Amino acid sequence: MKNNFSAGSKTLSALVLGASLWMSLGMSTATAAAAVTGAVIGLPDFADLVDRVGPAVVNIRTTERPKQTPRVNGLPADDEMQELLRRFFGGNVPAPQGRTPRRQAPSDEPVQRGVGSGFILSADGYVLTNAHVVDGADEVFVTLTDKREFKAKVLGADARTDVAVLKIDGAQLPFLLMGDSDKIRAGEWVIAIGSPFNLENTVTAGIISAKARDTGEYLPLIQSDVAVNPGNSGGPLINMRGEVIGINSQIATLSGGSNGISFAVPINEAIRVSDQLKKSGKVTRGRIGVQIGEVNKEVAESLGLKNAQGAEVSLVEPGGPAEKAGVKAGDIILKFNGKPVNRSSDLPRLVGETALDSKATVTVWRKGAELTLPVTVAELDAEKPAKGGKGKGKAEPEPAKANVLGLKVSDLSADQKKALSIAGGVVVDDVEGVAASAQLEQGDVLLQLNNTEIKDAKQFNAAAAKLDPKKPAVLLVLRDGASRHILLRPTAK
Repeated sequence: MKNNFSAGSKTLSALVLGASLWMSLGMSTATAAAAVTGAVIGLPDFADLVDRVGPAVVNIRTTERPKQTPRVNGLPADDEMQELLRRFFGGNVPAPQGRTPRRQAPSDEPVQRGVGSGFILSADGYVLTNAHVVDGADEVFVTLTDKREFKAKVLGADARTDVAVLKIDGAQLPFLLMGDSDKIRAGEWVIAIGSPFNLENTVTAGIISAKARDTGEYLPLIQSDVAVNPGNSGGPLINMRGEVIGINSQIATLSGGSNGISFAVPINEAIRVSDQLKKSGKVTRGRIGVQIGEVNKEVAESLGLKNAQGAEVSLVEPGGPAEKAGVKAGDIILKFNGKPVNRSSDLPRLVGETALDSKATVTVWRKGAELTLPVTVAELDAEKPAKGGKGKGKAEPEPAKANVLGLKVSDLSADQKKALSIAGGVVVDDVEGVAASAQLEQGDVLLQLNNTEIKDAKQFNAAAAKLDPKKPAVLLVLRDGASRHILLRPTAK
């Protein structure tokens, strides 16, 4: 009893002490409750939103027919091999470890291939999803929340944007409204609805983390921290107004599950693609025939650009639209049709959405000045790989020693220039010093030094000797058929 009373006294003392502390802090029980309640004021309630939009989100199930196993004399080919071995050795030959005798599945019996999500675009049964959800499927089935199931027809799929359009035979179906993905803001609340791990109509919520992540080839993706898992692909990313702003498409993960980084195709681009898929079953895009790279800060400064912007042309397709327009390797494309190219990834998107055979303009930075060139946009699907020499091989010898840049160079032969489609330039025979530090290699072809075209080894070495050792120099280098600017910092001898 004494022990129990003593324990009870300690407990009572603790309670009294706790109450005293609350009182000493000037907080009553009611005040504390209000503080806890106040902490959740302003958090969104998604229940009404989910009730409104949920019926238009669908589960997509795909099947495929198993490929017929090659048969010999009525037996599957591998079983026929076992039979031949048994006959040859005159006894039983055990099956490979872990394998049990099997029956050949009927070739017309489909097997489930995968599960994804989608959403209804219109009351007459157009459905939007990811291209990878239906890729390779023989049959596609769409299931609504009321358990109605439809066999869907794939009208078209575009792998570059990961968008596909399906059609189901239905009328007065629930559908979602489209938002404006160009007006979204980082920090906005959004929800995702889909079928992760085949758990239909699962709702997850989060915020937009970033508006334009360059993870797509032809479009920047929306990044959010909404939980997205396998099976969510193709489902909608929805804002607080109940509008679709994206199609959940990718996750960044090491485990295969959600890590709080998911990506969605912006709905504005998805609708542009879907309109073409509904009309013709394919998407056509423009091209001008260049390979491009990023422009870093040091190269921009060396070329006289105020900011690191634009797309550096590393290769121009022979006979392509850009070559016909006068675009050259080493040019920095700053604008296309008057629209700024801030990053290299902007260019293929601007060109891609331009009407085929239309006249456009390309503004390039060349030799310290802007130059605007007219170009005719061709079709991307007709693009041929641009060919260029590797810039390797022996050049006509001109004895030389390493210059201030650490380069030993020699002239190119007439045949080499013709093969590389260049008028001048020199080939690197050896590298040391600053050139080696800049990762120049034997066999590289040097086309320009500080925006000045290189004609031959003599002219190049003379120009290098006049460089200010306190200032960086920039070389336009042709390697493996592509050109890029490389920055070097010469040192005094």
